[in-house]
Amino acid sequence: MVVATKAIVFSAIKYSEADLIVSCYTEIAGVKSYLLRNILKSRKGKLKASYFLPLTQLELIADHKNKGTLEYIKEAKINNPYQTLHTDIVKSGLVLFLSEMLKNCIREEETNQELYTFLENALHWLDQNDAVANFHIYFLLQLSMYLGFYPDASNIEQKYFNISEGNFQARNTNSYCLEGERIANFKSFFDIKIQAIKDIKLTKKQRHDVLELILNYYSFHMQGYQKPKSLAVLNQLFS
Repeated sequence: MVVATKAIVFSAIKYSEADLIVSCYTEIAGVKSYLLRNILKSRKGKLKASYFLPLTQLELIADHKNKGTLEYIKEAKINNPYQTLHTDIVKSGLVLFLSEMLKNCIREEETNQELYTFLENALHWLDQNDAVANFHIYFLLQLSMYLGFYPDASNIEQKYFNISEGNFQARNTNSYCLEGERIANFKSFFDIKIQAIKDIKLTKKQRHDVLELILNYYSFHMQGYQKPKSLAVLNQLFS
């Protein structure tokens, strides 16, 4: 079935000498993987390898057979061209990290319009703004809402955060209850708009500690979670 859909690139892996296997999150069908034949050698084809950089937003004409095999892209063009996302060194590091997280966490081949819109808008904001040091923490916290395990913040004033239960509580009830400065800083990311993340003032170590906390939270609640390999690159950028 030939479809027209918007899509966000999660990854592109070289296959044989001239082919790419591309994983995309599509607006109409969730995660899809495509085989792009001879794209690394052909200069005259409709498809260019530069279209498939991580988190690029595309408009696709694709052939979806929906048989669990690799699909095919007939046409592609860039939708919402980025100005800084692939040229700014800090944002490029964030792109590598976030694309790896998204590929690990989103696997469903089904429509989720709210999630797609969130990703589209968040990436546009990242491209258009400069104060992005806290973006990945805010992004991952918001993403957990669409993945179904956003923390219960009804008792956010309490001292402890239980990463296994995903809630704030008054007492330390097990070894997964955390307290202290990192929990206070974590609380700063709740109930704010994305424009306000620049007002959260964290040292590099504090930011690292909050990121480690939310990644541990993901490891508890995301089946098949894998620690992102690009985390080391991200930590170097913010160290």
